Amino acid sequence: MRPETYLAIVRGQRQGLGARAVRAGFRVASWPYGLAMRARNALYDRGWKRVVRAPVPVVSVGNLTLGGTGKTPCVEYVAARLRDRGLRPAILSRGYGAEHHRNDEAMVLEENLPDVPHLQGRDRAALAMTAVEELDADAIVLDDGFQHRRLARDLDLVLLDATAPLAREAIFPRGTLREPVAGLHRAHAIILTRCDQAADVESQTEWLAKRFPDKPVVRAVHAPIELMGGGGVMESLSGLNGAPVAAFCGIGNPDAFRDTLVRLGANLVDFRVFPDHHAYTREDVAELARWADTLPTDATVVATQKDWVKLRMDDLGGRRFRALRIGFRVIAGEDVLDRLLDGVFTAEIAENAEEDREELET
Repeated sequence: MRPETYLAIVRGQRQGLGARAVRAGFRVASWPYGLAMRARNALYDRGWKRVVRAPVPVVSVGNLTLGGTGKTPCVEYVAARLRDRGLRPAILSRGYGAEHHRNDEAMVLEENLPDVPHLQGRDRAALAMTAVEELDADAIVLDDGFQHRRLARDLDLVLLDATAPLAREAIFPRGTLREPVAGLHRAHAIILTRCDQAADVESQTEWLAKRFPDKPVVRAVHAPIELMGGGGVMESLSGLNGAPVAAFCGIGNPDAFRDTLVRLGANLVDFRVFPDHHAYTREDVAELARWADTLPTDATVVATQKDWVKLRMDDLGGRRFRALRIGFRVIAGEDVLDRLLDGVFTAEIAENAEEDREELET
C-alpha cells in the first residue's frame, strides 16, 4: 500500500465499504501493537531493561508518529546551536534506508554541517562511545531517538506536526502513532512544527497544555532558505514565483513539500511522490528524465534536498533541476529551548563522566 493511500484511509479521507473494512482491521491490529509498546516502555521505566548512559550529554530529537515531522532540519538546528556554544557535537542515527552506510538524511546533514560528524548504526550506545573516544565529541545529538530507550538522554525533544493534530491520531496501524500519546510524559519539551501551515495551532497548544501541563510547547516552522544546484550553485527563491514548476519527493510528508512550493508562488504543473527514503535507480532517473521532457521548456524541476543529494544533477530531461533547502526556525519559545539546551551541560554531568564512561564500556 502506498503511503498516501494508507494515510487517506486511516485519516478517513477515503470512504466506502472497503475503506471502512480496512480501518476496522487496522484497529484490531493496533491492539497488540499498543500493548507491546506499553509493555516495552514499562520494562524501561521500572529499570528491568538496562539503560546505558554515555559519558557526555545526549540530546534526543524524536517524534511520536510515523512519517515526517521535520526531524532532520531540527537535528541540524540543535547540532549547530551546540557547535556555536563551543562544543563538539556528533549526530547518531539508526540510518533507515541507508545506502553505502549513509542514508539521505546523513547526506543532507553532511552537506549542511560538514564540520559535525554523523554516525549511523543499530547500536547507538556503541556509536556514542565511538564518537567520544575516536572523534572527541563532547555532546551527542540522537536523531529519531524518542523510542530508542537503551541510550539514556539528558534532554528529550519531541516533534509533533501541527498539520496532523495529535488528538485525531491513533495507534499504528489504525493511525500513525508509534506509541500511546502518554509517552509524551517522558519528553522534556514538545515542539510543534509546520505551525505556519496549520489552522488550529492555538487549539493544539491548549490540548497539549491540558494533557501535559508540565511540558513546554515550542512552536517552529520549516522555512525555505534557497534553491541548490550542482557545483555549489545557490539561487534565490524568488525565481519560483509565478514560474512553471514540476516537483517530486520521497519523504514522509509530501503534502508539506507541495504546500511550501505553492506558498512560494510556484505554478505547480505536476507533482510526483515516491516512498520515504526512496533509493533512486537508473530506471527511476530515466523515467524522471522522460517525465521532465514533457514539461514546458522553461519549467524547473524541484525536489527536496533529501532527494537531490541522491541524484546531484543539474538538469533532468533538459529542464533545470534544483533542490529546495529547508531550515528549522523557532517562532515561539526559543528562550525555553535555549535554557533546556544549556541546562544539560552541568557540572554534575561532568563530575559523573568517568563513572558513565566505565558503565558504557561494560
